Amino acid sequence: TRDEINVGYRTAPELQDVVITSAQFKFEKNEPAVLRERMHDVLELRARKQPLEYPSCGSVFKRPKGYYAGALIEEAGMKGKFVNDAMVSPKHAGFILNTGKAKAADVLGLITKIENAVYERFGVQLEREVRLVGWEHHGEQ
Repeated sequence: TRDEINVGYRTAPELQDVVITSAQFKFEKNEPAVLRERMHDVLELRARKQPLEYPSCGSVFKRPKGYYAGALIEEAGMKGKFVNDAMVSPKHAGFILNTGKAKAADVLGLITKIENAVYERFGVQLEREVRLVGWEHHGEQ
């Protein structure tokens, strides 16, 4: 049950390395017009704040305590930077976009460049939100 899971900012330790195969949800009834308006508001906010014009791997880094990853990345001069077709989003620097035929190695190369730039400029080690699954290249897992 949800009482058995400690949920925090982008963390749920009890679900670490767990594969969820089914779930039950309980929803509250509401008027369709109210639900449509709420859905419209959420989608509009997302479209304003997140890059939706290209495929992406979502938000790449967790928010470091006392900072915002996107702001650090932007201030480190990485916004709009490329590794082949992988690009730091000009709309929100916390996202890496595939502007063409970016490969996993391109995205990882850009992630590494971002981490290095932010660490060199601010002394902050970004923590990845994305997980590398089955990755054996460059000695990373």
